[in-house]
Amino acid sequence: MDEMHIKIKGEAFWLWRAVDKDGIELDILLQKMRNAKAAIRFFKRLLTHYCQIPRVLVTDKLKSYSKAKRILLPKTKHRAHKRLNNRCENSHQATREKERQFRKFKKPSLTQQFLDSMGKILNLFKVDRYKNTAQNYKLKLMNAFYVWEELIHSYLHCF
Repeated sequence: MDEMHIKIKGEAFWLWRAVDKDGIELDILLQKMRNAKAAIRFFKRLLTHYCQIPRVLVTDKLKSYSKAKRILLPKTKHRAHKRLNNRCENSHQATREKERQFRKFKKPSLTQQFLDSMGKILNLFKVDRYKNTAQNYKLKLMNAFYVWEELIHSYLHCF
């Protein structure tokens, strides 16, 4: 888990993100605060979407995570270290790139909606090129494009 600072029309927001051990984005939430109450809200949202309780929680050294973990996940191990959450830190890069392309985000609600959908799309096309043989990689990528085309066709038939 990690959070990053974003400014939308001069107002400060915090983008909270949870990533699993394979780099798949689980959830993302845009909030105004970076305190324990915000961390608890994010944990609750994450636990309602994914009914599994994590075995280990890896975060940076933000104290808000400790309090939220104590309240909501008392049996989960918590590892807080400066560089243990690099996988989540790296997942912020795509967000920063989109922020630059859009010349900053304009509205908090649209930002939340866009980043949530962007994470799902990136998860679809994340097929771990270096963990598979070339043949398996091509099959997984073709499957991802097939699923994408099906989604697009079903979306277009709604109109």
